[in-house]
Amino acid sequence: MDMIELLEPFQRMLDAIATPSEVRAVEEGGDAGPMWQEFAESGFMDALVAEEHGGAGLTLADIEPLLQAIGAQPVPLPVAETMVARALLANAGIDRPDGPILMVTGSALPVPCAAAASHALVDDGEQLHLSPMEALSPVTTGAYHSLSMRLTDTPSGEKLARPAGGLRAIAAVLRAALIAGAAERLTQMSTQFANERVQFGKPIGRQQAVQHMLAVMGEDMIACRIAAQLGLSKGLDVPMPVAAAAKITTSAAVPRIAATAHAVHGAIGISEEYDLQLLTRRLHEWRLADGSEGYWEALLGAARLASPDPTVDWVRTEIFA
Repeated sequence: MDMIELLEPFQRMLDAIATPSEVRAVEEGGDAGPMWQEFAESGFMDALVAEEHGGAGLTLADIEPLLQAIGAQPVPLPVAETMVARALLANAGIDRPDGPILMVTGSALPVPCAAAASHALVDDGEQLHLSPMEALSPVTTGAYHSLSMRLTDTPSGEKLARPAGGLRAIAAVLRAALIAGAAERLTQMSTQFANERVQFGKPIGRQQAVQHMLAVMGEDMIACRIAAQLGLSKGLDVPMPVAAAAKITTSAAVPRIAATAHAVHGAIGISEEYDLQLLTRRLHEWRLADGSEGYWEALLGAARLASPDPTVDWVRTEIFA
């Protein structure tokens, strides 16, 4: 399938239903049901479901442009997570719930968009549980307009086998793709603002210091895109080193990208009325979700030290093969 044919209708749908005003309404406690209904009726939620189960049979690599578009909007629903969860449930022969589904890989950190989910697919390290959100006793974080919640209770509901790499590896590459999408949008916004904002008779984008900041931001944006594509290239059984490489690269870039975007925009960037903060707040949530760069660096380092192979050979085999 031509990816342009796939992305264009999806982007039109996002532009129609996930406008900045709609995102703000959901974050302020509004009903996300109508937005979710549009996603559910679009057919995109079953993009990863095998054709014999009624889906489109696409791979994670196939839907990479869709995941980045979700990150660039930014959609206040666990859309990417639901697409993966539906595929895993269909493969296990379990009926898929109609609402948004989270992927939960631990109880230590808040889960983004948990306030808008009806169910959660929980990885307990041995198997997956499809649990109603109420059974997990969600607790708000208290952060301003955040949809993230801590899930404090034991999951209940139907059980299914874990993917070979566990749910956390899949979740990590999804976060990487969302970060890549938001990074591209922030780079576009910052570049446009720098070319339009005039101080002392000329656009601030003509100042060498601003040009340098935007150049580094562009480098980070491309690195995030490549890392996300690498992470999504292995399908749902994501090897740990591949997930680690994708999440480390994108999470480490988040502080630089967010800081540069706010620096270029100045004080207007942190105002509630300006769309920049919708993206930068979500960036920081995705950075921490399912393990920050520090968590994945420890795993990747331990795996590297456990092998007697030279580093270049190990990287070629474990990450780029």
